[in-house]
Amino acid sequence: MRVRFVPFAPLLASMLFIAFMTSVSGTAAVPLPERGPAGEAGSARQDFDPRDLSGIWRLTQGRGVEPAPPMTPEGALLHGARLTDREAGSPALSNDPIYACNPQGFPRLVYDENEPVEFLQVGDRILQLFQWERTLREVWLDGRDLPTGENLDDLGPAWYGHSVGEWEGDTLVVNTVGLDERAWADQSRAYPLSLHARVEERIKRIDADTIEVRLTIDDPTFYTAPWTEIRPKTFTREPPESYNYSGWKGLFSGITEAICAPMNEVDSFNLTVRDPALFGSGASPDQ
Repeated sequence: MRVRFVPFAPLLASMLFIAFMTSVSGTAAVPLPERGPAGEAGSARQDFDPRDLSGIWRLTQGRGVEPAPPMTPEGALLHGARLTDREAGSPALSNDPIYACNPQGFPRLVYDENEPVEFLQVGDRILQLFQWERTLREVWLDGRDLPTGENLDDLGPAWYGHSVGEWEGDTLVVNTVGLDERAWADQSRAYPLSLHARVEERIKRIDADTIEVRLTIDDPTFYTAPWTEIRPKTFTREPPESYNYSGWKGLFSGITEAICAPMNEVDSFNLTVRDPALFGSGASPDQ
């Protein structure tokens, strides 16, 4: 039986609602590029370097994760204490950590959201800049070893783990370990991942406007078998002009700041989502 917890600061549901409303109103919506036959943007075919991932991309296919293999008793115990929106019947009753303004973590932020992400290739690193949370993730390409054993224990858990990548031909292979076990791997199923889980991403730019990613998760602490993504995840390149706000170009420049700020809770989430969910439309805790 699942243990039910009620969060005290579930703000991100309101951010999702606001993002949806702004998209509907057209205020902050970012259109996808027009695409012609494979490899074309608009009507002109573009040449590309398969090892150049720079640009702004959006997840357009393959959102979420595949059903996981059977869990170990330890994994099932942790999973059983999690209550998704659907199970709770309301975001106000879910114990999803993002509703208390905690980071989404990896792989959730990358592969369970369709918000734009910018890739920057800087020397011996690739940086991923995320509109959601206004945060970044770094992938090291300098030949360092993936931390294991005592080294991993010394580094400890991180919301986005510790990531090392290398090129195999034109495919970038990234391995990530050291994930924070409090994060959910996805929103709809609330899968757990342990500190010693290893997430492998095989990232390939297949044409000028498309990146495909295949995931494999190996977590013997929480699962009885490796966990392979059957569906490839597809990212589509966003046109640079979509992120030009009064001359301020780039994902972090003029675009709406999508940060979960607890001080905004009372005027946004409480009044518009949590109070109506708990006390009925138009009601408040004082009534």
